[in-house]
Amino acid sequence: MTTAPAPVRTYRAHAHPLWRRALVNREAAVIGLLLIVIAVSLAVVPNFDSPLTVTYLLRDLAPILLIALPMTLIIITEEIDLSVASIVGLSSVMTGVLTQAGWPFAAAALTAILVGSLAGVINGFLVTVVGLPSLAVTIGTLALFRGIAVGLLGTTAITDFPEFWTDLARDNIPGTPIPLVMILFLVLAVGFAVLLHFTPFGRSLYAIGLNREAASFSGVDVGRAKFTLFVLSGTVSGLAGVYFTLVYSNARGDNATGMELQVIAAVLLGGVSIFGGRGALHGVIAGVLLIGTLSSALRLANVGSDIINVITGLLLVLSVVSASFLGWLRTQRLAALGRRKSTQRSVS
Repeated sequence: MTTAPAPVRTYRAHAHPLWRRALVNREAAVIGLLLIVIAVSLAVVPNFDSPLTVTYLLRDLAPILLIALPMTLIIITEEIDLSVASIVGLSSVMTGVLTQAGWPFAAAALTAILVGSLAGVINGFLVTVVGLPSLAVTIGTLALFRGIAVGLLGTTAITDFPEFWTDLARDNIPGTPIPLVMILFLVLAVGFAVLLHFTPFGRSLYAIGLNREAASFSGVDVGRAKFTLFVLSGTVSGLAGVYFTLVYSNARGDNATGMELQVIAAVLLGGVSIFGGRGALHGVIAGVLLIGTLSSALRLANVGSDIINVITGLLLVLSVVSASFLGWLRTQRLAALGRRKSTQRSVS
């Protein structure tokens, strides 16, 4: 008597349903928390529903949103770039110095962005060619780029910029409280999302973060991929520096000091693993908006900046701890399942 062959199980048969994969994850949790914070703020915080609040919130978050896009890709590969804020400051200073020297603003801005790209090239070269750890490299270049920016201007500030460009940076989409810069951000966000989630290059970044050696043996040019990401990070940071200069009409060497911590905190809160190999851009965008919305609501409620920093820090710690705890639970569940199957085989 022959027994019927066991049915072939496919990967899809073992996978969770689409709704569960879309809704039961860290990104969805961050989006849900963001919606809760917005709803509570609208109900409790005075003037939170003012169009002016929305305008200033998005205007202040724009540089962080821009820089968080390439930072997400870098951290997915298990690297980090702590020099982004100093590149913003250097780009701001270059914009001011060249404008003051009589350059057309468009040429000065383009040069400042190229300076940001060059800073990214330096970071990428030291990490991928020389082989130094990105943490050590970008701590060093953070001090280097900031020192150059402060050295060029000292304690002075340049505040005279063409009115057309400053108005453009501060204008809103007609009929809405949403700043025009959000259009630029949306275009870049779509581009980075396609690059990360829908191209072989993006899939290779996850592979690098999970196992660099395995990715290399699979044919991924790890060095070139990481170098490209650092150049993108420098370029976008340079662009953010030009925007920062225009929206605040201020070019100083200490512009954007500390912004790198805000960017990294938002990226990690948005579901990107600090150990690499995991993350999604929509979660990161929600993370930036969550931190910004919470900070804005607390300021309107007359909560001090120290308390706001404490709350933001607690959110970040909880997000990292929860990710580790959930990973431990998943490991324990898989181990228990393996033991159960082993026991069933031995009994049969």
